Amino acid sequence: MAESDKAGWWSWGQQWMDYWADAAQRGLLFCDVLRERGDTYLEHAASGNPPVLVFDYDIIMDGRELPQPVNYALAAIRPPANSPPTDPELRPFVVIDPRAGHGPGIGGFKMDSEIGIALRQGHPCYFVMFFPVPEPEQTIECVWRAERAFLRKVRELHAGNAGKPFVIGNCQGGWALAMVAASAPEDVGPILLAGSPLSYWAGVAGKNPMRYQGGLLGGTWLASLTGDLGHGQFDGAHLVSNFEQLDPANTYWKKGYHLYANVDQERGRFLEFERWWGGHYLLNKEEMEWISQNLFVGNRLSRSEVYLDDGAVRIDLRQIRSPIIVFASWGDNITPPQQALYWIADLYNNVEDIRSNEQTIVYCLHEQIGHLGIFVSAGVANKEHSELASALDLIDVLPPGLYEAVILDTYPETPGLQYLQGRYVIRFEPRELDDILALGDGRDGERAFQVVKRVAEMNQQLYDSFVSPWLKACTTPWTAHLLRESHPSRVERRWFSSRNPWLSGLPEWAAKAREARRPVGEGNLFWQWQQTVSDWTASVLDGYRSQRDALKEMTFRAVYDAPLTAALVGLHPKRTLVRGYHAGWERDEMLRLKKFELEQHYSEGGAVDGFLRLLIYVAIGNGVVDVRPFNAIRRVMQDTGLGEELTLEAFKQVVRRQTWLVRNDEKRALATVKDLLPTDQQREMALELVMLLLSAAGPISVDKQQRLGRMALAMGVSGSRPEGALAASTLLQPEPAKKPRASRSRKSTAAK
Repeated sequence: MAESDKAGWWSWGQQWMDYWADAAQRGLLFCDVLRERGDTYLEHAASGNPPVLVFDYDIIMDGRELPQPVNYALAAIRPPANSPPTDPELRPFVVIDPRAGHGPGIGGFKMDSEIGIALRQGHPCYFVMFFPVPEPEQTIECVWRAERAFLRKVRELHAGNAGKPFVIGNCQGGWALAMVAASAPEDVGPILLAGSPLSYWAGVAGKNPMRYQGGLLGGTWLASLTGDLGHGQFDGAHLVSNFEQLDPANTYWKKGYHLYANVDQERGRFLEFERWWGGHYLLNKEEMEWISQNLFVGNRLSRSEVYLDDGAVRIDLRQIRSPIIVFASWGDNITPPQQALYWIADLYNNVEDIRSNEQTIVYCLHEQIGHLGIFVSAGVANKEHSELASALDLIDVLPPGLYEAVILDTYPETPGLQYLQGRYVIRFEPRELDDILALGDGRDGERAFQVVKRVAEMNQQLYDSFVSPWLKACTTPWTAHLLRESHPSRVERRWFSSRNPWLSGLPEWAAKAREARRPVGEGNLFWQWQQTVSDWTASVLDGYRSQRDALKEMTFRAVYDAPLTAALVGLHPKRTLVRGYHAGWERDEMLRLKKFELEQHYSEGGAVDGFLRLLIYVAIGNGVVDVRPFNAIRRVMQDTGLGEELTLEAFKQVVRRQTWLVRNDEKRALATVKDLLPTDQQREMALELVMLLLSAAGPISVDKQQRLGRMALAMGVSGSRPEGALAASTLLQPEPAKKPRASRSRKSTAAK
């Protein structure tokens, strides 16, 4: 045998021995991490499954002490030592975590999180948490009342000029927040719905199989059955299992293999995440029934068909007065963008309808992050969440309409860097309802869900009448506890823990393996084969998922698209989709009165009104709103005291009023601006300041230059003055005799 052949065989043999030595050590370490996961689960359960927040907190309002007790509480977050102290003059942040099987804390799971970003910017931060076991007779309506009380408490604690609380609703916390914001708009500021489904029937053919689940199971009766077996309580572990089944490749292979392949680095991250993922919470049967019947299958929220307080309160999302921010992702298979956004098309005919209702809606779409990444990804926290939080004041004063938030990287040559706080620039581009509907493939496929809704109601009545009474008589707290403890996720964690005597020697073996660790490199031939086998295994499971989901969709369509099924439940085969809002004479009369009132303001107002009208007239051409001119306005106002008597809410009303006047009649708005800027000096300086602010975002477009020309012609201004625009802005101060200035303590947030 040639020497080269011997060397080759020797190299293969050495790689083979190195690989198996590494595999044995890696296997021991992998099993030991699973044992630690089981121990963590048992310790977490024994301590009452506390929130997985990395921040300290103080409970300032306990929902268990309310007249209608709930297992919720309002906590004030303590800033960590490395964060700046909170500024009571800044807008408070409130984070509502989802109660969807897991415990609370995902919004503050790490320093780079929604809570961490708020604290880093100096905002007072609050957290709506909940406990593992619901209170007796607790319902969704009780939770709704409690969350209203929590937000009212935050509003009272920050009653100054900080602005209404900015509230973030994660996943299922989003629809709960939307209900509160619609019924108590006086206590809620801008809201962020992060990965939150509001239109449950929406989706794309060939994707989003979760929406078919209710129809394939015959409706909502299974949730009632599970609640009855749990002696009136629904085990959140079932919801977690549903999430896991969406991606069997990740659940059964990729998640474990990633830990095995990176066991030397991934131990801490894996255990921390599993502490939250395995902490299952309970819901009352009535709560789960309400959610499944009104949302998952009924889809009533986006159609304004949800009634609370014995029918006295109708939840109409059109009643939300503060800006609505929707954050969704194309990589989210639990809340796809269609389910996060199609409620807008349910409630409005067009963007003009949104403007008439004085509602501001902003959405931001991530390209690939998954559902959990929306809440826990450090990259998302430092980009999307951080930029949206930084631009809150701008969002709050945006003219009513529909916008998409576009976040771009900056470069050394990017104009207006001095007006940015971080590495990104955010801009808000106007959109139409057609842009929302273009995210999917039409809405004809939603007709089948009307049939599902009818079938679900019939099956639910049959179950409630003939099955539920017998099942309730047979279950006890002991049988419910036994059933919960036998859930596979709990059995797995208990079995793979230090309580198992068969694993008593594992910690010692793992310690020895760690001491003698000999990891192989990626160049090892057998390691590469292992990676290939892993990729093949994942692809097989992905193929199974695709076939399974296709079969689900085909079965669903065959049953619920059939004219016979529709006829059997009393629906016409060619029925139209019912929208959530139908305009009547009341709305037309309201718009007429509003128009009559606002038209009186064309010649009323001061220098601030005139300046903002000019700025809006020029910027409204393409409708794009950039954060840099807004920050420049704030800097000018701070340096000169311009408009310091305006609170943020008053500034918002001025912007909305001037926007309406310009959109209603541009020629009249331009012709009467001279009444607001009576002197030539004010007009010239206002024009210079508008040009300065527009140039903060880069070269002024041709369209805006043309509008600037028309504006100058209407005011009789021939050209710009040599003085700087910043110095000129001082001449835009309102006359003290006409409008007395407030004390310094009442400076607006916008001026800061």
